[in-house]
Amino acid sequence: MTSTPLPTVGFIGLGNMGSGMTRNLQAAGLPLVITDIRRESGDALVAGGAVWADTAADVAAASDVVITMLPTPRHVDAALSGPTGLLAGARAGLTWIDMSTSVPEVAERVRAAHPELVVLDAPVSGMSVGAANGTLQIFVGGDAEHVERLRPVFEAMGDPERIIHVGGHGAGYAVKLMINQLWFSHLVATAEVLAIGVKAGVDLDVLRRSLIASPANSTFVERDVLSVLDHGDYDEGFAIALACKDLGLSIDLARSVGVPAELSGLVEQIYRRARAQYGDRAGEMTPMKLYEDLIGQELRLSGADR
Repeated sequence: MTSTPLPTVGFIGLGNMGSGMTRNLQAAGLPLVITDIRRESGDALVAGGAVWADTAADVAAASDVVITMLPTPRHVDAALSGPTGLLAGARAGLTWIDMSTSVPEVAERVRAAHPELVVLDAPVSGMSVGAANGTLQIFVGGDAEHVERLRPVFEAMGDPERIIHVGGHGAGYAVKLMINQLWFSHLVATAEVLAIGVKAGVDLDVLRRSLIASPANSTFVERDVLSVLDHGDYDEGFAIALACKDLGLSIDLARSVGVPAELSGLVEQIYRRARAQYGDRAGEMTPMKLYEDLIGQELRLSGADR
């Protein structure tokens, strides 16, 4: 009985997320063809057996599956287009998986113009730590048969129990944007509540424990906010400029489907105010600092509280 050979995986984008994802693909034994705007970002992978390609077209020509993991829809479109783009090197039957946080329009254009290609959208959650550890959540939109065929590729990068086929084309993008939107909304709401409570004289730890014991509890209050409350870490691993990009895409999606998004729009504006005040490279949790500055004190748990 012969086993099915592993597909050659092309990967475009070796940044904070892509670097960890490719290391795990390589550790799983999948042949890799890689490219990035920074040649040095692929040195360790090449030393481990990956093939470097100078262009996205070269990646596509040498691969069975090509993954893009890029910052914005504009970057994805650029990687696809022109004489050196992915589409220039693609052949019939190639699978393109966009794992970027993006919107359906770019992928829809590719599917309409190139029906000979298999296209999936598969954004992720789990941040760079999950990418490095191979524990990402992956939300896949597309035909079920292709999702199952490519499950070994997804499982090399993510938690097998949290690789979810969320629906047809574009559903992966939509799910990821809604997850981000709700998380950012949790952050702003939590920052506001903690700032008001502390300013009203309530001990921060008492207030947080009361929230955890109440129907208002959330994963953010119980776990995620500790990054700031324990360590003053506003998560610079994900820049607020990218958070604002994601929020803008979420609002665009709401507009495209005709759903008013007043609360989401307000959260976006608070994020944009924090970006203007603290800079593009500030962490995604920096809106909490806006509220700290408003009340004139940092929101920190004491050692005794922890």
